[in-house]
Amino acid sequence: MREKILKVLEKNARVDIDELAVLIGEDPEAVAAEVTAMEKENIISGYNTMINWDKIGVERVTAMIEVSVTPQRNMGFDAIARKIYQYPEVDSVSLISGGFDLMVTVEGRTLKEVSSFVSEKLSPLDSVIQTKTNFILKRYKDHGIVMTETKKDERIPMS
Repeated sequence: MREKILKVLEKNARVDIDELAVLIGEDPEAVAAEVTAMEKENIISGYNTMINWDKIGVERVTAMIEVSVTPQRNMGFDAIARKIYQYPEVDSVSLISGGFDLMVTVEGRTLKEVSSFVSEKLSPLDSVIQTKTNFILKRYKDHGIVMTETKKDERIPMS
């Protein structure tokens, strides 16, 4: 039942318990108890709203920063990741495979603001060896949600 609940909530966190119970074919009281238990266990870590800021003209800059670090003895990458995610500008930190060790997502109002964060706070950290900043220019799909409108082809078909 947990996996069914989580799949529905992942797509629509606003679904009420009665509708959720119907969707997964379970008793509403059992579903409510399971959701509460998963919140207490931190399986459900929070509820988010996807906002298309471009639609209301709010300027926001998001950057995905690849970071190479020197892992600390007996701590691996956890200690440096913990330092990085403490900054309020940081939206997410993930351990990744490939040419870099961590992927850090940062949001700011301007390119300069995000660049300043990287040069003044992130790069100077003792364990950080190298960073590569990639600015998101346009979101097409985010968390399974299409963020752009597809334009209808208005050309007249020719035969």
